[in-house]
Amino acid sequence: MSTEELFQQLKHPNPNLQNQAIWELAENPDETTIPRLMSILDEDDTNYRRAAVKALGAIGFDSVPPLVEALLKSDNVTVRGSAAKALAQVAINYPDDPFPAEGVQGLTTALHDPNPVVHIAAVMAMGEIGTPVVDALIEALQTTDNPALAISIVNALVSIGDERGVAVLTALSQDESTDSYVRESANSALSRLEMTTKFQRQEQ
Repeated sequence: MSTEELFQQLKHPNPNLQNQAIWELAENPDETTIPRLMSILDEDDTNYRRAAVKALGAIGFDSVPPLVEALLKSDNVTVRGSAAKALAQVAINYPDDPFPAEGVQGLTTALHDPNPVVHIAAVMAMGEIGTPVVDALIEALQTTDNPALAISIVNALVSIGDERGVAVLTALSQDESTDSYVRESANSALSRLEMTTKFQRQEQ
């Protein structure tokens, strides 16, 4: 199939056909593939936009520089949010390779994006990157005065399960000066983690 046909197939309502196009584009990209996919990130068609996000994630680390650029510089909220989601897809598709420093830096900066769509997508992407970004997440958690952002960081830290994060959440859950919503979410996150750990111990 030609590149043109693959881009048409990205719009296909059938997820299997869409996926096939995503991976074919990712496996044989030419110099226009990434810029074209980037240009879809502000499409009104959500299905098409999500497919572009997934394709950029499937391409992997070559997508990171343009995605970081869009994440930090686009004045379009949809583009910034989609760029964060695409960075998450890169981390999901390539879990065994260290995530590029530029990507980590971009997402860390995006935690301070004024728009919740963007900063929550950035937290989710960092949750996928995992251990290398724990310190950056902890710092953001300790400095933000935005409860919604804090709660999404709490959940990301629990999903990563790193000891540093767990220690911070434990302290947070006991700190009376913390926002009550954030404290409750730290408590419930820690108890979820405890149940999972117990469950894993039983299985071993």
